[in-house]
Amino acid sequence: MRKKTRFLIYPLLIVGVFLVFVSSCEKDDDNGSNIPVLSTSAVTDINEDTAISGGNITSDGGATVTARGVCWSTEQIPTISDNKTTDGTGAGTFVSNISGLEPNTTYYVRAYATNGAGTGYGSAMLFTTTLEVVLPVLSTTEVTEITQTTATVKGNITDDGGATVTARGVCWSTNQNPTISNNKTTDGTGAGTFVSNISGLEPNTTYYVRAYATNSAGTGYGSTMSFTTEDDKFTDSRDGNVYKTVTIGNQVWMAENLKYLPSVNNLSEDSQDTPGYYVSDYDGTDVTAAKATANYTTYGVLYNWPAAMNACPTGWHLPSDAEWTELTDYLGGEGVAGGKLKEIGTTHWNTPNTDATNETGFTALPGGYRYDNGTFSRIGGTGGWWSAAENSADDASLRYMFYNYGLVSRYVNGKELGFSVRCLRD
Repeated sequence: MRKKTRFLIYPLLIVGVFLVFVSSCEKDDDNGSNIPVLSTSAVTDINEDTAISGGNITSDGGATVTARGVCWSTEQIPTISDNKTTDGTGAGTFVSNISGLEPNTTYYVRAYATNGAGTGYGSAMLFTTTLEVVLPVLSTTEVTEITQTTATVKGNITDDGGATVTARGVCWSTNQNPTISNNKTTDGTGAGTFVSNISGLEPNTTYYVRAYATNSAGTGYGSTMSFTTEDDKFTDSRDGNVYKTVTIGNQVWMAENLKYLPSVNNLSEDSQDTPGYYVSDYDGTDVTAAKATANYTTYGVLYNWPAAMNACPTGWHLPSDAEWTELTDYLGGEGVAGGKLKEIGTTHWNTPNTDATNETGFTALPGGYRYDNGTFSRIGGTGGWWSAAENSADDASLRYMFYNYGLVSRYVNGKELGFSVRCLRD
């Protein structure tokens, strides 16, 4: 009986070992390979419709990797039956560019690698695309402080479009739909209100202007507004004389010597207390005859200080000493301002008319002066212009320019002397 029992147990042990052997072999394919082992790279460069990921295949499973890339879905476990990239073959690291995504959406992505045994996956990572970037929304709010050559425009960016505004300002043209390919300002970054200062305009010209803002989606515009620059001429309603005007810095000046002549004094009439009006080389009291002279036409009227104080028309005034200084400071100081203010050439200025460029358009002319001994002097060689600054009961300050210097000089002279007047807009 014992021998029979041993014989029956033996075959059972052999069968058990065989079953274990077969189960182990089922993990491999016919060539003995496994699926690849890999990891998923971090997701970077995320935009509203694209992102970058990739993977690292640390083991090909014993067989060549024939396809690799990343797969993604809005479900938590994406597979290659969902969206996928195909990024080469073989083991090692690779980069995958994901596209066709929806803005502001959460996705799950994982790397995959396929060999003869099947497809292996890295761990899943999630990311959320950014909001869709559109053009900024903005308005052109107002145009103010319009002069002959300048204007101020305000804008307001109410929505940056989902991306940082990298440039903003206003653009303008004489055409009705200006763009940034025309004239433009650049006034900072970001959303909100801003102010743009336009310069280099032509007098008496209609312009169209609108605010703009640029982000990564492009450039958006506000509504178009129009404005017309001021005329560079002024008509004195008292006598019909027409004057050119010029903007220099923040000031608007007459670009001609004043010609207002309500009466005319002969040379012997001399006073520091009552108004006196003179025309160079004319000695008489006939206004019509005085106006008919060449000196009146070219150089205007010479005024004593009481007359000068009230000579400018409504809306204009005799400049103060500080306002004259503002002008010369704006032009680089008294040492160089004269050349920038004097008419060029020697038609009206004596030779050599040093440093004259008239780059401001002020066109200073040398009307000379009426001296206190009843004579006219220095026409063509010197120009003198009163200020409203009274120095004492007997004298006041003025500015001089000379044919042989490029400077502007400040002097104090008796109120009875006659000098030219340049009016400044209020």
